[in-house]
Amino acid sequence: MRLHADLTRRAVVNSLELNWVASPMAGVHRRMLDRKGDEIARATSIVRYQPESFFSSHTHGGGEEFLVLEGIFSDENGDYGAGTYVRNPVGSSHTPFSREGGTIFVKLQQFHPEDQQRVCLDTKAASWRQGLVEGTRVLPLHQYRGEVVVLVDCAPGVVFPECLYPGGQEILVLEGELNDNFAGHKKGTWIRNPPASCLQQDSPHGCLLYVKTGHLVPES
Repeated sequence: MRLHADLTRRAVVNSLELNWVASPMAGVHRRMLDRKGDEIARATSIVRYQPESFFSSHTHGGGEEFLVLEGIFSDENGDYGAGTYVRNPVGSSHTPFSREGGTIFVKLQQFHPEDQQRVCLDTKAASWRQGLVEGTRVLPLHQYRGEVVVLVDCAPGVVFPECLYPGGQEILVLEGELNDNFAGHKKGTWIRNPPASCLQQDSPHGCLLYVKTGHLVPES
């Protein structure tokens, strides 16, 4: 399966407008944002676990990164409430489930093979930093080589200066609305801007964003 698989092309998807697609496990459904492969795939998705659902034990050959959007998501390492950010490194394995039900934003098989740091961060309890742009706060989530992952909280009226992203940029709008050179993007919108994108972005009414930069390397 190939869905928005060309990393050299811009992709924009409002995840809230997508249908839920059943996974191989009962009670687990997905909204696919990008994908290259079948059940084992390089993938970016919104995944919903109904109460008392689970996924069979599996190994993440290319790593796993997720942000809990709603409810509580769990595995044998613990329970992760809404706002928790987790990175399970290359070669890690687990058996995920949800007793109460939960929804996550998840990225699979997208780690550098030498990036072996496990991360588990409750973003609702973490300390934010003042951003470089007036009216923004930033919460660093992870950094490895050129890849940087952060949450960005924008006050109403924030305007970002035009910026070049040599290694690309990826955004999930968690709250509010973000504008760029092309359109306005509401809550639930996933945006992937390819390497060498030059963008001007702003948020007249404020927004909360998941942002990753420097990680998009075109595939041969």
